[in-house]
Amino acid sequence: MKRIQLLAGMLLAVATLWAQNDPVVMTINGVPVPRSEFEYSFNKNNGAGVVDKKSVEEYVDLFVNYKLKVAAALDAKLDTLSSFKQEYAMYRDQQVRPTLVTDADVEADAKRLYQRLKDNIGPRGLVRPAHILLKLSTQATPDEQQRVKTRIDSVYQALTAGANFEELAKKLSDDVASGEDGGLLPWIAPNQTFKEFEDVAYSLEKGQMSRPFLSPVGYHVVLMKDRKQLEPFDSLKADFVKALERQGIREAIASSRIKHMVNTSDGQLTADDIMRLRSDSLVAVDSDMKYLFKEYHDGLLLYEISSREVWDKATADEGALSRYFEAHKKDYAWDQPRYKGIAYHVKDKKDVKAVKNCVKNLPFDQWTEALRTTFNPDSIIRIRVEKGIFKAGDNATVDRMVFKVSNASKADEANKDYPIDAVYGKKLKKYPDDYTDVRNQVVEDYQNQLEKEWVAALRQRYLVTIDESVLKTINQHP
Repeated sequence: MKRIQLLAGMLLAVATLWAQNDPVVMTINGVPVPRSEFEYSFNKNNGAGVVDKKSVEEYVDLFVNYKLKVAAALDAKLDTLSSFKQEYAMYRDQQVRPTLVTDADVEADAKRLYQRLKDNIGPRGLVRPAHILLKLSTQATPDEQQRVKTRIDSVYQALTAGANFEELAKKLSDDVASGEDGGLLPWIAPNQTFKEFEDVAYSLEKGQMSRPFLSPVGYHVVLMKDRKQLEPFDSLKADFVKALERQGIREAIASSRIKHMVNTSDGQLTADDIMRLRSDSLVAVDSDMKYLFKEYHDGLLLYEISSREVWDKATADEGALSRYFEAHKKDYAWDQPRYKGIAYHVKDKKDVKAVKNCVKNLPFDQWTEALRTTFNPDSIIRIRVEKGIFKAGDNATVDRMVFKVSNASKADEANKDYPIDAVYGKKLKKYPDDYTDVRNQVVEDYQNQLEKEWVAALRQRYLVTIDESVLKTINQHP
């Protein structure tokens, strides 16, 4: 426990020194906002790739609104939710864990891996053989074995008479993969292949060829292409490090280090304690890291409180959406008429009326399912239907039969087997029939209204003070 108290004291001292050079630019609900925090947010949201850049004065309003929403979330104790704690801890750990591992740690593991490999290889070194293989099943009869033995002997005789090893490997070897490369195999270390093959390969000098011999997979003739000792670590370091990185060595080292710290804390620390303390030590000396964590912490709160106060409230309250639409109907006027209904195509003339009867007493949003279950309940397609709110040019059948477009095309290729075209619905000259016809737009507009009302209420609820003298120094100080 003394260890934790000592660390906390050191962090407090660093924070105090930091604050002396970081004046408060504003206070929101009694919480001071240092200049560095405002600068971090302003600069990040006005970077090179941002199209709609803001001046400092313009950004102040956006920043204050953001902080007010976070204050509301804290008052609602959303930071005490287990879901919030888990998600924030997960993000924090993603940022902190990599700082527990250095390149030197990875290199040390690479050296250990290299040494194990070197010890396994030993003084015998590595060999690079090429071979010609004639496969033979372990269940082969004596006659079958003799036939393969006779073939490999003839291959060997041809080679000793001057035949090209690579060409014969390409033509005759049953090891197709190596055969395509003239029989060349990868570098082989001791205990990496069949003992019969290894014993012969390691008995050959560079350029020497073996007599035919039998292994568990068949008969071979081996030509030794090269031999060497394992290269020094420095020449292989990059390959070992890359292989370890692919295997997630940094995560493994971090997990091992955290486990060791927990085990040696005499029960005082959990893994979460270690992550929290490590996070505190990082943010004490790195303002970017500090505000990165704060940004994510507050962003989670902002998302949750905005969902409750604006987004979910707007999408779930159908009555409010309807009332909002009626009050602002003129905002949704169309520049040209629409047709709300279906264009459909049938084979039997009787189905023209049947389709109308099927949907005429149903709400528009239930038409699709009613038509599917009535006319196309299985793999047999009885009718084809296009449903929507169409303007001229959206649908050829609607153009021809509703908007009376003279050059509208006939049924397309997909509907050629359904020669009878029909429409059912109603023409809307200027306005949507109801809010569901433009629901997405209404939801967005209603959310914007709720947002404005909410922010206005927050500004009444919480005190905001801004130090204009400090504000003028944003990005204008040493």
